[in-house]
Order: sequence, then structure tokens, then C-alpha cells
Amino acid sequence: MSLLWTREELETATGGTFLGNTSVSVTGISIDTRTLTHGDLFIALKGDNSDGHAHITTALEKGAAAILAHSAEGFTDPRILLVADTMLGLQKLAQAARARFKGKVVAVTGSVGKTTTKEMLRLCLAPSGLTHAAEASYNNHWGVPLTLARLPREASFCISEIGMNHPGEILPLAKMVQPDVAVITTIGSAHLGHMGSLDAIAKEKASIITALPKGGIAIVPDDAHGTEFFTAEAEKAQAVLWTCGVNPHSTAHLAHLHTGADGSHFDVSIQGKTFNVHLPAPGTHLARNAVAALAACAALGADVAKAANALADFRPGKGRGALTQIVGGAITLLDESYNASAASIRAALDVLRHIPATRRIAVLGDMRELGEFSISEHQALAAPAASAADLVFCCGSYMKTLFDALPPSKQGAWAESAALLAPHVCAALRKGDAVLVKGSLGSRMRDIIAALNALPAVECA
Repeated sequence: MSLLWTREELETATGGTFLGNTSVSVTGISIDTRTLTHGDLFIALKGDNSDGHAHITTALEKGAAAILAHSAEGFTDPRILLVADTMLGLQKLAQAARARFKGKVVAVTGSVGKTTTKEMLRLCLAPSGLTHAAEASYNNHWGVPLTLARLPREASFCISEIGMNHPGEILPLAKMVQPDVAVITTIGSAHLGHMGSLDAIAKEKASIITALPKGGIAIVPDDAHGTEFFTAEAEKAQAVLWTCGVNPHSTAHLAHLHTGADGSHFDVSIQGKTFNVHLPAPGTHLARNAVAALAACAALGADVAKAANALADFRPGKGRGALTQIVGGAITLLDESYNASAASIRAALDVLRHIPATRRIAVLGDMRELGEFSISEHQALAAPAASAADLVFCCGSYMKTLFDALPPSKQGAWAESAALLAPHVCAALRKGDAVLVKGSLGSRMRDIIAALNALPAVECA
């Protein structure tokens, strides 16, 4: 592991003071002692349900190089760096990491597709230089600074994912990241309950453009709601706007999409240059994520031809569209259990529609954070669900409205929870079925995935 932070750098960045005089060489950063490794700086963050200060002893015993804490009562270990507030200390460390970084930074936001696009970018940029990105969806008030604080000084590229639940959350994070390139994947109804309207969502996502430098590049979808907000923010920031999608007049666009058993094959044209892509995962939505990732590579000055070839190694993350065979190969499982919005459910249903199968089954859980729009957003999915699937199973109170709107011939079963629905889904399966499982994280659709993966081959002869 390369040196990430020295004692002097830590004190200067955070404004803190070590309890004693000791040599410090930090090679990583941890906020969880369960995953802490020797040489890490352990940051004792205080959360709603836990306080990292309760785990300082464990961190020291596991070989932490230093501890960032705002309370050291009962401790005398010289490795403890005392600050006024550990969250503020983490933010200051992130700012220092960004200030010393000489490479290029790309920030990704959007209603859906953020993490997938980030992972595609990780693959695409790697052939052009050392690339740093968070290993998970670290896109909030602590995840963004943590990703920056872990940024190796010798890296060529940094990818930052920025999310939001409420108004005003993106801009301060984007200003911390100071991206050279910003990517907006989509504008959709996710978090509509907190935001109130699609206009408000588009405005919030567009605020990432404000953090671009003069001449920075914003990559935005060519068919999204609220493009006028993108244009306005780009003009204010004196940034360059690139569009991407399926429109042949866009800066980067998708063409000749063909989906088969080995995934998708398509062309991506960027400013007149065309690149052939094999993406071993089905779905127009994933192909569009790839277009955005390749456009970002071009904007960052990376080798786009190598980036396009690298996408052949892409695999969807857990719960984000992985296609597997279960029950001894008798059933095809499309695992979209990580999260859900109206747009992402429609995209997943479109993938299900094109999977070769005897029957296609959709298993859907509630979408969250839709507020007063919850019932209408769920009901609106009844028609596309009925069109794509031969049988639909639902769980959750809001999905009950979708289930009730289905033709009786399409109704599988409804239950209050995923755990209660799982036996009904398992009992209904036949050899040759394709099953989509999708719902918001809080719907715990992973319980159904676990039940399906546990089925022996004899259950579905």
C-alpha cells in the first residue's frame, strides 16, 4: 500500500493535534472497525445509531495507524488525533486531498444509473491510468468526502458519485469534489415525495454543473425532463454542454443496438468517431449508461477505444441487473433487488420482455420516497408490467394498488412483505421461467432473491 497521509499532513489538513509525538504513516481510511486493516486511519464518526468513539480501542488493537476523534477521554495513545468534530475533520481531509490532486475528476449524479455508470467509468478509465472510485454507493454527506480522503495522490483519475434525497444536497458535495467533468445520467421520479416535482429534481441534479470550472464539460441525457435547467447552469458556469443518448444529433449517441444471450452489442459515436461495444449485460438503459461513461472518457482525455474494449469486462453489481441461472439451470433470474424507481422498473421490465423464456414473471416491491405521488406512480406501472410479464407478484402496500389494477390472468400473489411473498413465488415457478425481482432497498427484495437461490433443482422439474 502506498502512503496516503503523513502525521504532518493530517494535522495541517484537519487542524487537529495528536495526543503525543509519534511517527504516523496512513495507507488507508476506515470508518468501520469490522473492515479496518493495519495502517488505516480510523475516523470515529458519530451517527444516528452508533458512535465510532466506542470502537477506538478495537481500532488500535487491529493496528490503526491513527485515530481521528473529537473525544479522547480515557485515552493517552499518541496515535489519536483530536479535532473539534470528526465529520468536519473528514470534510477537511477531503478538501486537502482534492487540493493536492493533479489528475482529473469526474462526478456522476442522476435519478438512476449513478453507481452502474461509476463502475463502467472505473473500467473505462483504468487503461488510461490509475483510477480511484468508491467500492460502494458512497454518494452522501459522508460517502463523498470519504472517497476523496482515500484518493491516492498518484492516481490519474477520480470518480465521485453524488446522490441526494432532499433539495440543496448536491451543490455542497459537488463543490467539495470540484469535478472537471460532470455526468447526469437521468431525471426521474426517485425521491419525488421529498422534491415535489420533476422540475425540482432536474434543478437539483443540474446544480452539479455549477461546480464545474470554466470550460468544464457537463454530459447530460438528450431526452431528459428539464434540459433547460442544464443549459442555464452551463451558461452560468461557462461550462460546455454535451448531450448523450439515442438522438443521432447528440454529442455522443447509441446506434445499432442488438441484444443476445451474451449481452448487448452496439456502436457509440462521439463527436464523429464511432466505437464498437460489447456489453455482457442486457438492457437499453445499461447501453445508455455506457454511452455516458464513454463520453466522460472522451471529455477527460482518456483513450476511448481502450475504454470501449474494457466494457467487455463489465458485470452488473449485486442487485443491479445480474442475470443468472438458478434451480439447476431451470430458471433465469434477473436480480434488480437493490433499488427501484418508476423509470428503473420500466427498464427492468423491458429487459425481462426480451429474455428467452417459457413464462416471464415479475416480482415487484414498493417504491419508496414518493410521498403524495405513491399511489399514482405505482398504478402507472400496471400496464407495462402486464405487457412484459405473464405473471406478476407484488409486495407492500403501494404495490397492492398495482396488483389490483392487473388483469386477473396476470395476478400471481400479493403479500405485505417480501418474506411473506417469497413462498408464493417459489411455489409458482416452472422450468423455463424467467423471473425479475425488483423493489426499493427498504422493501427487502433480497429476501426473495435468497429464497430463490436456495431452491434445489427438484423444486422446479
